[in-house]
Amino acid sequence: MGDYYSEASFLPMIRPADVRDIDALVALEQRCFAGDRLSRRSFRRFVTGGRAIVLVALVDDRLAGYALVLRRTDADYGRLYSLAVDPAFRGQGISRKLLVAAENAAMALGIHAMRLEIRQDNRAGMALYEAAGYTIIEKLPGYYEDHADGLRMTKVLAFSRDTK
Repeated sequence: MGDYYSEASFLPMIRPADVRDIDALVALEQRCFAGDRLSRRSFRRFVTGGRAIVLVALVDDRLAGYALVLRRTDADYGRLYSLAVDPAFRGQGISRKLLVAAENAAMALGIHAMRLEIRQDNRAGMALYEAAGYTIIEKLPGYYEDHADGLRMTKVLAFSRDTK
């Protein structure tokens, strides 16, 4: 699939995940989420199964974050299933770069819109997605494992590789 972020001089380097990344993905998941975590088995299935886009962001060869997009063969929309950035790397724009890369990878596969679910109390995530053009389409009471409320958001993807 290649790199989806093209400014070679700027970190992070974003590339498709492979099986060598699974241990680091699981460890990152543990650091980022208290619940609703992806398992090693799930990461392996997503990385090797062909129906998901899994991108990793690397800073100095360390896994700084990842984005996971699920796609169904019978739908023209994708689902941003998870986006996580290591707490040690937050505040550097990595989430935004992963989001742009995930959208570009999705568009390259013919996906025309993206959906996602987010905890209603995730202010940083809400700010990221709203700034990127996502809009709330549904409230999801008690959606998460700890019964926290969620929101479903969507965005029609523009066919542009603009990363600004």
